[in-house]
Amino acid sequence: MRLHRLTVTAFGPFGGTQTVDFDELSAAGLFLLHGPTGAGKTSVLDAVCYALYGSVPGARQGGGQGTALRSDHAAPATRTEVTLDLTVAGRRLELTRQPPWERPKKRGTGTTLDKAQTWLREYDTTAGAWKDLSRSHQEIGEEITQLLGMSREQFCQVVLLPQGDFARFLRADAEARGKLLGRLFDTRRFADVEKRLAERRRATEAQVRDGDAALLADAHRMQQAAGDAMRLPDLAPGEPGLAEAVLGAAAVARSTAREQLTVAECGLAAAESAQAAAGRTLDDVRELARLQRRFTEARERAALLEERTEAYREAHKRMERARKAEAVAPALDLRETADAEHRRAAAAEARARALLPETFTDAGAAGLAAAARRAAEELGGLDSARRAERRLAELLDERAGLDRQERADADVLQEAEAWLDGWEETRTALQTGVDSAQQAASLAEQLAVRREPAGQRLKAARLRDQLAEDANKAVERVRTAQEEALRAKQHWLDLKEQRLTGIAAELAANLTDGEPCAVCGATEHPAPARKVAGHVDREAEEHALAAYQRADEQRAGNERNLGVVREALAAATAEAGDTPAEQLAHEVEELEEQYARARRGAAGLHAAQERLRQAGHEHERRVAARQEAAVRSAARVGHRERLESERAALEEELDRARGALDSVAARAAQLERRTALLTDAADAARAAEDTAQRLKDADARLADAAFRAGFDTPRDAAAALLDDTAHRELQRRLDAWQNEEAAVRAVLAEADTAAAAGQRPADLASARLAADTAARRLRDAASAHDAAARRCAELDRLSARATASVRRLAPLREEYDRVARMAGLTAGTSADNERRMRLESYVLAARLEQVAAAATVRLRRMSSGRYTLVHSDDRTGRGRSGLGLHVVDAWTGRERDTATLSGGETFFASLALALGLADVVTDEAGGVRLDTLFIDEGFGSLDDQTLDEVLDVLDSLRERDRSVGIVSHVPDLRRRIHAQLEVVKGRSGSVLRQRGVG
Repeated sequence: MRLHRLTVTAFGPFGGTQTVDFDELSAAGLFLLHGPTGAGKTSVLDAVCYALYGSVPGARQGGGQGTALRSDHAAPATRTEVTLDLTVAGRRLELTRQPPWERPKKRGTGTTLDKAQTWLREYDTTAGAWKDLSRSHQEIGEEITQLLGMSREQFCQVVLLPQGDFARFLRADAEARGKLLGRLFDTRRFADVEKRLAERRRATEAQVRDGDAALLADAHRMQQAAGDAMRLPDLAPGEPGLAEAVLGAAAVARSTAREQLTVAECGLAAAESAQAAAGRTLDDVRELARLQRRFTEARERAALLEERTEAYREAHKRMERARKAEAVAPALDLRETADAEHRRAAAAEARARALLPETFTDAGAAGLAAAARRAAEELGGLDSARRAERRLAELLDERAGLDRQERADADVLQEAEAWLDGWEETRTALQTGVDSAQQAASLAEQLAVRREPAGQRLKAARLRDQLAEDANKAVERVRTAQEEALRAKQHWLDLKEQRLTGIAAELAANLTDGEPCAVCGATEHPAPARKVAGHVDREAEEHALAAYQRADEQRAGNERNLGVVREALAAATAEAGDTPAEQLAHEVEELEEQYARARRGAAGLHAAQERLRQAGHEHERRVAARQEAAVRSAARVGHRERLESERAALEEELDRARGALDSVAARAAQLERRTALLTDAADAARAAEDTAQRLKDADARLADAAFRAGFDTPRDAAAALLDDTAHRELQRRLDAWQNEEAAVRAVLAEADTAAAAGQRPADLASARLAADTAARRLRDAASAHDAAARRCAELDRLSARATASVRRLAPLREEYDRVARMAGLTAGTSADNERRMRLESYVLAARLEQVAAAATVRLRRMSSGRYTLVHSDDRTGRGRSGLGLHVVDAWTGRERDTATLSGGETFFASLALALGLADVVTDEAGGVRLDTLFIDEGFGSLDDQTLDEVLDVLDSLRERDRSVGIVSHVPDLRRRIHAQLEVVKGRSGSVLRQRGVG
């Protein structure tokens, strides 16, 4: 990674825009970054870090997502920005970052917060231009981290080497060193391994405990199933021997349960035999009681039948008369039907006659039918009158339409006449407007030709006045420069004369005894000339000559500038003339006003022409409308006369057809209703006559049928008839009496029923009590057997599950033992880990050993071969080992802790450690080449010899084409290092100056 250019604006102490050209600084290989305290040396390094990672180290980031990075010296409208041009992994990139900015609102008062912005560009060597890659914070961050191969913390420790941190690293304990090395080498994966093993240990331990808890729960269930026949082991989940104790107790419980099951089976068999015998006895007693009860009930039913014999005979006679009356039933039904039809027809006839006039009260069916035919014929004759009525309505609508047309044409004629009366005045006014607009357009064209020359002349006059003023100032500058040049020349000549006067003293200063004089050649110099007060030497004369040459160059430049101004003044005067600029401006203003008025007048030309054209069209339309209205008025006169003639004829015809009613429709409705009423009355009269004849015939047939059936009158036959419900009920009673008589005789004739009636009464209660007792004993025996069987089955099931759980838990317990050993070993808590070193500490110890080896190469050179850094894995007190760091003193041959080094020794030891750590971290990050390094303060604690050795080591870094920037206050470094970047602070903010480059 090589830095090329850094540009900061309103960042940290820099109120404006400052640029650092690292290519010029890096050309010398070693450059110095210096400045007073608080000027902003660290801010330059912060800007590099912020451009790459979007944040700065430590607390300098502040809050508000980077808003604290803004300079307090910056103008409110200037946004904070950092741009870094660098090459990494063979790619030329440009990073630009802008932190959040609380800027003034564009409208109103107060401020608003703009979000942070980031740009990433890459230089395309083929196209020779920059191309945009991304504007996403996340994408750019991932891209830079992937290219550099290190985090911000690693970058700050490797590229921006803070000596104070490494001095503390030398004196820190193992835990503090572990935290720093863990951040630099990213050993989180090894810590994750420790954490993963601890989690697996806890997980497997929980699984083993859960398995033992489940096994113990099954044991409790087996104890509940077995009762007092099983005793549980006094062990907790996870303790050894729990599984074997549970399985042994389960075996004893199963054996006891099987013995209890055998006893229950024997008791159940005896109870089943006793219950079967009691059941058979109960069945025999129940059958005897049933037969005795059956015989008694049959005797009681026979007595009841004897009492109901007379009622049975009466019902039988009633059934015989009903069967004879059934032969008369059809005649009775026919007579009732005829009577109902006659009554309905008579009622309908009365209703129909009630709707007719009194003139038809005595009319028969034939008379009513004839009157209906006459009304229908009269109704048919009204069709022509209906058509005449509709035509009359159409005529009235048509005449109303003619009236409307006549009124509309009258309005059109009146409006046209009024408009045409003022046509000449309108046309003249419109034509005048067109002519005026055309004249204004011509005037505007003429004025437009004069506008540009007038404006150019005014511009030249103003330039003439300005150049005249500039010429006066240039004359004054030339006069001043001439005077300065004359004074400088006189001063130089005076100093030159003074030097020539005292040249002997200057030559005498270089005389040496025994050496020949440059003037006389003598080797002895008894009385050399001495310098007097105010002696002028060669350097003073050269300074005066240089001042005179600069003044003369200034004079010549001012004279050239005066000539240029005078030439421009002559050209402007030639173009503008002698007329004052104010007069020309007044003329141009009047010309512009005339031109504007002419343009406004010409702008209405098209509109005036359009209005004239539309007025002509309107005149033609009005004339045509007037003519058309006159033609339509003449045509309406004949049409109106024809309509009046036809209307009179139609009204005469309608008067005849309507009669005394208001309209033909009312007359037609009257006739239609009369026809319908007469027709209905005729039909009702004929129906009444027909039903009366049918009723007379039905009476004759009914009398004949009753006589043949043996009834005196039709009324007696009707009384003997039974409806279906009464007939079925009577027949049911007869059938029930007969069936009951047959059933009683059958029961009394049964041999076993008669034999049972001759025995003693059955004792059913005693037999039922004996059977219930036997059944209860059987249920108790069955319950005992079922409980024993369930106990055996439950113990077998739980024992099988416990055995399977023990087998399933065995591999898990083995895994727990293995994981617990590994977790204890990596965590440093196992007895096998003698040094109590965690896995992450072990890896960091290896890295620290590499860092110590790399740092020793430079430390030996800085200390003239005296000191060597070595890694130590000894334990300190009761702590853990692995991250110790000692220094070996070659002068004493003893190994001691790095905390015993002096201040200067601590500095170059920490510098060597920082450089070695940079090499190791770079290799760890994938070998990304770091061509630009920065080293912070600490050189003031070194003596001159050690400082030279340290600078030689740093200067040797150039062998790898690296550039090293030293951040220091030491004044001696400004003399030793020529390429410098100085930070100068002031009231308006700090500025950057590059020296000794280019």
